Amino acid sequence: MSDIFNEVDEELRREQLKRLWDRYGIFVIAAAVLFVAAVGGWRGFQWWEAKKAAAAGAAFEAAVVLVEQGKQQEAEAAFAKIAVDGTSNYRVLAKLREAGTLAQRDPKAAVAIYDGLAGDSKLDQIQRDLAALRAAFLLVDTASYDDLKSRIEPLTAADRAFRHSARALLALAAWHGSNIPELRRWTELVMADPSTPSNTRNQVEMLTALAGADSKG
Repeated sequence: MSDIFNEVDEELRREQLKRLWDRYGIFVIAAAVLFVAAVGGWRGFQWWEAKKAAAAGAAFEAAVVLVEQGKQQEAEAAFAKIAVDGTSNYRVLAKLREAGTLAQRDPKAAVAIYDGLAGDSKLDQIQRDLAALRAAFLLVDTASYDDLKSRIEPLTAADRAFRHSARALLALAAWHGSNIPELRRWTELVMADPSTPSNTRNQVEMLTALAGADSKG
């Protein structure tokens, strides 16, 4: 008798499953198709991004070779193209290298590129700080101390990656401007920081010595 009930229960389950499939089967199939398409699309996107990155990397290396060969203007053009067509990481690297190459013949244009990177909120803080610092290096011999200070004083904070270079550069700018109080301020900050690299300490000590010699002269 129990076998008969089991057969009835099994038949009822089959009927229920059939009704469910008749009602929702098309949605199950559609979901499966969408899932397969999504996986395929994602893998295709990954392949395309890898291909673009490889192409950008090869173009970047070729541009670096042009720099090494002394073909500056050709290198600038190559870096500028990567900065437009390359993947996001290579676009930033290319802009930095383009500005670095351009700085030799047109510092003003190079500073404009660095300023653009420094003000780009889409970049991470280290990339923006690096661009701001490089612009300041190009301007240190011509800009006023106040201009340099407004540009890179935020970089001197204890949590910024390029704080040591920024502090030393402001000390140099203060020395250029004969601003002894500000030179002393940055010198003391450099010397008081135990993490300051030895070469940066030496540079600041030299500035202090030069300032002392100038005041005696």
